[in-house]
Amino acid sequence: MARITYRESPCTSALNRVTGMPFAWSLNPYTGCSHRCAFCYVRSFERRADRPSDERYGTNVRVKSNFVAVLRAELARRSWRREPVAIGAATDPYQPAESRYRLTRGTIEALSEFRTPFHILTRGPMILRDVDVLTAAAQRVRVSVNVSIPTLDPHVVKAMEPGVAPAATRMRVVRTLVAAGIDTAVAMAPILPGLSDGMESMAAVVRAAREAGATRVWAKGLYLQPGTREHFLAALSAEWPALATTYARLYRRSAYLPKDVDGAIRTTVKELAQEHGIGDRRAIRLAPTAVEAPGEQLALGLGAASSAGACTE
Repeated sequence: MARITYRESPCTSALNRVTGMPFAWSLNPYTGCSHRCAFCYVRSFERRADRPSDERYGTNVRVKSNFVAVLRAELARRSWRREPVAIGAATDPYQPAESRYRLTRGTIEALSEFRTPFHILTRGPMILRDVDVLTAAAQRVRVSVNVSIPTLDPHVVKAMEPGVAPAATRMRVVRTLVAAGIDTAVAMAPILPGLSDGMESMAAVVRAAREAGATRVWAKGLYLQPGTREHFLAALSAEWPALATTYARLYRRSAYLPKDVDGAIRTTVKELAQEHGIGDRRAIRLAPTAVEAPGEQLALGLGAASSAGACTE
């Protein structure tokens, strides 16, 4: 495991305005992510900012030490309209640093207090520590969690998500959150051509999601911008060199998968979800007891990566 350096540094703002996405705002208590996923699209932002996007990415994590205080001040403004906020659009809010700094926990408490709906995307089992504040928040505002589990294959997970807990552990997170009444989905993203796009691979995730009680599943293909592309292809070649020509063909014109390929992945997962009866089967369904303010509608899944999700300095 790589040694991680944590750098405490104050921020001047917490909320990032987002355009072209299914949510209005994002926030990230940390810059950099020690999960160090080979496919992380944030590597491309790091390259543009002249910061390491290679194997050094994620070994230096900035902790926005005053983040919760700054967020509270922004939420207290008369102009704040309580629009949906995505937590973890650019870094995982439940990476290991959170065990010490508790910025994500403070963020949830602040959003709940100011009646702001929110959506969390994470690969981190540490979210179970915050079941108490999540359930309390879900009775005040719309709350949803997406746990990222693109494959159950331990070889692919180890090679491509080196700092992340095993898929089975993340699926247990889904089960626990759903049992607590939290709207929790499985995000099959990104799906990797030749590694996790096979019918049986995707069906295995959907079956496990159904068993865990996931309220829904969604999928998205791999996005390879410069910065991410170089590191990912190096990691791919180290483990699966025969796939190099496949990726050269698929990504020769764009950072996105061809529309027909990505569309086929989404359609297959949608059909698998229908076949296996994925839906909201929670025994406890936490929901706000007060009337929601205008705009308090939460997205049901993240869309394509966007520079609007980058961290605010």
